[in-house]
Amino acid sequence: MDFAGIPLFEDLSPEKAEIHARQCARRRYSEGELVLDFDDVSTDVYFVVHGEVRVLIRTAAGREMILGELGPGAYFGEMAAIDGLKRSANVTALTNAELCAIPASAFLDIVLGEPRICRRLLRALTLRVRELDMRLVEHSMLDLRHRLYSELLRLASPRHGDSAQYIVSPPPRQQDLAARIGCRREQVSRELTAMIDEGVAEKTRGGLVLTQPEILRDRVRRMLDRAE
Repeated sequence: MDFAGIPLFEDLSPEKAEIHARQCARRRYSEGELVLDFDDVSTDVYFVVHGEVRVLIRTAAGREMILGELGPGAYFGEMAAIDGLKRSANVTALTNAELCAIPASAFLDIVLGEPRICRRLLRALTLRVRELDMRLVEHSMLDLRHRLYSELLRLASPRHGDSAQYIVSPPPRQQDLAARIGCRREQVSRELTAMIDEGVAEKTRGGLVLTQPEILRDRVRRMLDRAE
């Protein structure tokens, strides 16, 4: 096998890539199959080659919070490779997926021996910390409604043919949105209905459209300002 489709390693020379690739394995997972679980003691780093996986954490009370979904080119498990501690999250295949598993020793040899790859990893880790910091702020300072606004804006992308509008496609499941912002599905359902009635969102066959995303952004900003 090789490291094709792994952007993190794009600067690795063919010679070094060949040496390290011998230690790696491509693994296939079916939709819904567990890849990693909380407190697992493994330290491999996984790169998504095909398909999509979901990452979530579980509280001591058993509640789950979705951290995000990862597609081709993304990776997970690097924290355990770096510090050797147990896994801190659950990862499950959302679709049929193919992953490249790299032993911690090989991963660290590459990262520590290649400054450009090391900087790329550090930037990615820094971005992740910033995103988690922002989500922590939102959970501490925003009510349910504004947490939902913020999460939808995070999930959305510009709508084709109308850059003033954003769309979450495919349509998000209410249960998943609830797991992202720490509430019940029924609460998300009520807030989405209110957004549609107000005209700041609409449902289409292709997804959930945020018809006035700037209004939602402004509401989130003003709520955060009042909370400071």
